Amino acid sequence: MSSNNEEGVVDVQRNFVGKLGMAISALCLLIAIFHIYVAFFPVVSELQRNVFHFAGFGFLAALTYPALASKSGNRTLLIIDLVFAVAVAVSAVHLAYAESAIYARGVKLSTLDWIAGSICILGAVELTRRMTGWVIPTVILICLSYLVFLGKIIPGVFHFPGLKLESVMFRSIYGDDAMFGSIARISSTYVFLFIIFGAFLIRSGAGDFVINMARALAGKWIGGPGIVAVMASALTGTISGSAVANTASTGVITIPLMKRAGFKPEFAGGVEAAASSGGQLMPPIMGAGAFVMASYTQIPYETIIAVATLPALLYFLSVIYFVRIEARRLNLQPMEASDITPKQAFIENGASFVIPITILIALLVVGFTPTYAAVVGILAVIASSWLTKSRMGPRAVIEALVMGSKSMIMTAVLLCAVGLIVNVIATAGVGNTFSLMIASWSGGNMLIALVLIAVASLVLGMGLPVTAAYIVLATLSAPALAGMISDRFVIDMLADGSLPEAARAVLTFGAPEYAEILAGPVSPDQASAIIKSLPLEVAAPLRELVVPQPVAVTALLSAHMIIFWLSQDSNVTPPVALAAFTAAAIAKAPAMATGVASWKLAKGLYIMPILFAYTPFLSGDWAVASMIFGFGAVGVYAIAGALQGCMEYPLGIVGRGLAMVAGVVCLWPGYHLVSLGGVLAVIALLVINIRTGRYSAAQAGEVEA
Repeated sequence: MSSNNEEGVVDVQRNFVGKLGMAISALCLLIAIFHIYVAFFPVVSELQRNVFHFAGFGFLAALTYPALASKSGNRTLLIIDLVFAVAVAVSAVHLAYAESAIYARGVKLSTLDWIAGSICILGAVELTRRMTGWVIPTVILICLSYLVFLGKIIPGVFHFPGLKLESVMFRSIYGDDAMFGSIARISSTYVFLFIIFGAFLIRSGAGDFVINMARALAGKWIGGPGIVAVMASALTGTISGSAVANTASTGVITIPLMKRAGFKPEFAGGVEAAASSGGQLMPPIMGAGAFVMASYTQIPYETIIAVATLPALLYFLSVIYFVRIEARRLNLQPMEASDITPKQAFIENGASFVIPITILIALLVVGFTPTYAAVVGILAVIASSWLTKSRMGPRAVIEALVMGSKSMIMTAVLLCAVGLIVNVIATAGVGNTFSLMIASWSGGNMLIALVLIAVASLVLGMGLPVTAAYIVLATLSAPALAGMISDRFVIDMLADGSLPEAARAVLTFGAPEYAEILAGPVSPDQASAIIKSLPLEVAAPLRELVVPQPVAVTALLSAHMIIFWLSQDSNVTPPVALAAFTAAAIAKAPAMATGVASWKLAKGLYIMPILFAYTPFLSGDWAVASMIFGFGAVGVYAIAGALQGCMEYPLGIVGRGLAMVAGVVCLWPGYHLVSLGGVLAVIALLVINIRTGRYSAAQAGEVEA
């Protein structure tokens, strides 16, 4: 029995040894080889590949995660789980080949189809219960019941006339957004291949290179051990894409290092949790969310990871600020220089990290598919490992393939199961209704909408892993948020008088009560009030007429990225704070205190979505994005100083207030001169802080280190 914490869920697993362990490993190897093979040679249909994907990982999940965690070693329970595993796998395979016959019968299910479909759906529900608890299974059952009978008895906007049970069963299996639909496709291609790629990087010794390089570069700075943790987690994030896996893998090294340097245990754990949460934001992998985002938005994956780079770097920079400021506040001194140099770190294992990642990014930029890039990246890891001391032979390759499959078990089953929820949202139109409710509750105010979505993401994160929370919330609220972001363009055109006549006619026809106002010049406040008050049936065609395609794409990407970033907060925000609790166990610190520390350190999770909403940070214009990054880097430093009560030296109450105001001004959207004034104010505050701090230290007879 072993404890695992993948995707933020604490669970109990069976640890197979002996012949049974070899059999499980052999199955994992076959599953990995199958997925790599069909990525290049599609010998099966997309539906069949997705079904086989679920069948294989469902079989592994049923054996790995016992029905009763407290009796995981019970032999009788193992036999029952084996029978259950076989039933789920066989039922899934039957459904892969039954579709044509079902259509031939006029979309009528046979008795065998009913049995197989029921076993698959109930199997997915039970497996998610074993791996994630009761929240997801409960949501799935409520959603399915909603399509059959619950929708009929719910009054108001969520009333749904209901579907026949046979229609619900068919749509849940074969629908485009269903159990074996678009999300399962993402899981069986991009996600799994990148998980295997990460497993090869880890097996090649790339993880050791990350830690050693971070220690060599930052270990001798003030706050160096904390900065090492941030850098290591940023680099490890390109491998794992899982906050809790990041915390567990790098934290065992970085947290004790921070404690020895003088940081409090809860702060050390908070740093690791906050930095590791950024792992899912760090290109090129970004967890499974980036692939789901690409599928939902139809925006190329390489575009998403390109525009996500600067925000991710700014997030990690914000955590580094907190570490540096805390070290200065506690007057911690640099540790002794690391016994390993950057050159030595690179010689030992650097090639197996740098070369494959470079090749992967280059292939994506050139335009190759993520699937192709991932497989070539895997081959590059094997080849480049021979330039290091950790050469990968056949045994290491097999171990990496097995490791990749075992790491994918929860994610694969979870994503297929979440398809059942997404199918209901799409079938019943709940997403549009929820989007309208957000627009109504917020009164068209985007900041209020962001707060509502942040609260919803935190609540969902209490029971759903990060990827599942993002999928559900994006399905429900992304359309409303994207519309609000696009409306800013419409408001500007209406205010400056550049709105086309056709659009003005639509506006006058759809909102005749504003006809008198629209006849003359419209002030920015009036334009904002008019556009925010429009019903969706008027606002949607108006956006289509006015908003250029690149702006609409940026708005859509910004909406999804906002939700993706906010969905990470359950890793660091009490009362859940899954990554923080993992770090607390390593740091031997109080869990809740570590959670509060990680929440404070991860302020970038909330600052960056505001920038996405109000600035063209994700537009792909690198000059503009770089300017926003520069202003943001200064602003976040000032905000960190205000929250910690210190810059290079302690700040008083007045200094903290001024730092907070100056930091917010740096981030103020749309007015570069205002932001520049904020930057100058922060610089002035820093100069004053250093001078007064040195003077006070000299007066106290202290010697500047």
